[in-house]
Amino acid sequence: MPRTTVQELLDAGVHFGHLRRKWCPAMAPYIFMEKEGIHIIDLQKTQVKLEEAATALKQIAKSGRKVLFVATKKQAKDIVSEKVKEVNMPYVTERWPGGMLTNFPTIRKAVKKMSSIDKMATDGTYDNLSKREKLQIARQRAKLEKNLGSIADLTRLPAAMFIVDIHKEHIAVHEARRLNIPIFAMVDTNSDPNLVDFPIPSNDDASKSILLILEIICKAMQEGLDERKMEREKEADGDKKRKDDRADDAEDGDDELEEPRDRRTAARKTLTLKAPAKKGVAVEIEEEEEEEI
Repeated sequence: MPRTTVQELLDAGVHFGHLRRKWCPAMAPYIFMEKEGIHIIDLQKTQVKLEEAATALKQIAKSGRKVLFVATKKQAKDIVSEKVKEVNMPYVTERWPGGMLTNFPTIRKAVKKMSSIDKMATDGTYDNLSKREKLQIARQRAKLEKNLGSIADLTRLPAAMFIVDIHKEHIAVHEARRLNIPIFAMVDTNSDPNLVDFPIPSNDDASKSILLILEIICKAMQEGLDERKMEREKEADGDKKRKDDRADDAEDGDDELEEPRDRRTAARKTLTLKAPAKKGVAVEIEEEEEEEI
């Protein structure tokens, strides 16, 4: 069953593209028609591409890896931050810091700097500073939180990126392509879909369109996270059951080992008793034979 319908996409205004003079020729396969100088996107192809992207992102989320969402447009900031927080994924809604991916160790140092400032407040170091130094550190902490607070949990490069408007986020696209990171993106008629791995032809300017696409994507990722959680619980239950079975087998094995040991001891006692008797019989036979001779 498809995750959305053409009517839902139509109601959200996903089909509206840009003016004809701003179009990218590479988007021709996804354009349905032109109306009053504006290109109209083929929503049936949008539905197919959206399904492909949602399925792929679901598998990434199920594997436990991170997907970085990027949307610095005014109409997309709040939508992305709200929806992505629900699936606990990193996101960038402020200015894209140049070199965030290609110079990732430096970005991590900045995130650690934020953690060190928090540590100063807990161990008492912050109280020994002057008023001016406290003010400077507080401003630095607020700036770091604003720009990098949403990626504090991103300890390594993301497994994929989801971008709203690749035309505006061209630096992020360039860095991801350089590092061979898969790109999922909403692509409007003024952008080149060949720059991304999973293009979703759609209106990337209208807030309703962005909201609908992100809802579908985040819902698919949540399904992947839920399946991962269920599998881990099953594995935990299986490990516990195997551990209990091994404990029971060990107890049964001790009982089985004790029983053969008793049988071997009894067998040795029997042989010890029979051996002299057989020897005595043999001696008597020899004596009788000597007497007959």
